Amino acid sequence: MCHGALRIVDGLDLSMFKKHPKWMVGYSDVTVFHNHLHTHTGVETLHAAMPINFEKDAESLALLKKGLFGESLAYNIPAHHLNRIGEEEGTLIGGNLSLLYAMASTPSDIDTTGKILFLEDLDEYLYHIDRMMMQLKRSGKLVNLKGLVVGSFSEMKDNTVPFGKTAEEIITDTVKDFDYPLAFGFPAGHGEKNYPLFLGRTAKLSVGKTASLSFL
Repeated sequence: MCHGALRIVDGLDLSMFKKHPKWMVGYSDVTVFHNHLHTHTGVETLHAAMPINFEKDAESLALLKKGLFGESLAYNIPAHHLNRIGEEEGTLIGGNLSLLYAMASTPSDIDTTGKILFLEDLDEYLYHIDRMMMQLKRSGKLVNLKGLVVGSFSEMKDNTVPFGKTAEEIITDTVKDFDYPLAFGFPAGHGEKNYPLFLGRTAKLSVGKTASLSFL
C-alpha cells in the first residue's frame, strides 16, 4: 500500500500530539505509527481504510465515519473452521504482520502481554508468513495474549515446491500450544472490506458458533 514509515518514525516529535491528540487512521505501512503511538503515548488509533480505498466498500466507509464520530463499533463474524472458542477482554493492538516483524526490538515495538492481537498481510510468500509467525512466538509475543483476531491474508504466494499450508493454517499451527480464543476471517486488512478497529481500546472477543468483537 505504501512504504517508508520505518524511515521517518524516529524523527517524530510527539510532544504536541500528546497534548492535543488526533485520530491516526490507516492500515498497512501505517501499522508503524499505530504501534509507535501506542507504545509512547497510549493514544487510541484507528486501523481502517484510507482515502484511496473509500470507493471500494461503502459499508467500511460508513463504519469508519461512525468510529470517527464517537459511535460504538461491534462486529459479528461468520464461523470459520479454524476458530478456537473462548471469551476474553483485552486492549486490541496489532496490524500488518510484516511491519510487526520489522519493528521487533525497535522503539516502535509493542508489549502484547494481556492484549488481543490483530494480524493481516498482503502479497507474502507462505514460507515468510511461517518465518514471521515463528519470530512472534520465539520472542514471546504470542504466549500471554488474551486473544488473536486474524484479518485478510490476501494474494499469498507459494514456491514451485508448495509450502503445504495456507496462511491461516500456519497461524493455527504456530499458536496451537496456547488456549486463548482465536477468530479467523475478520474483514480488515488489504481485502475489499476493511472494517475499522480501535487499536489501543479495550475489546471483548467471543468465539463460539460465530465470533464477535466489540469495544468497551
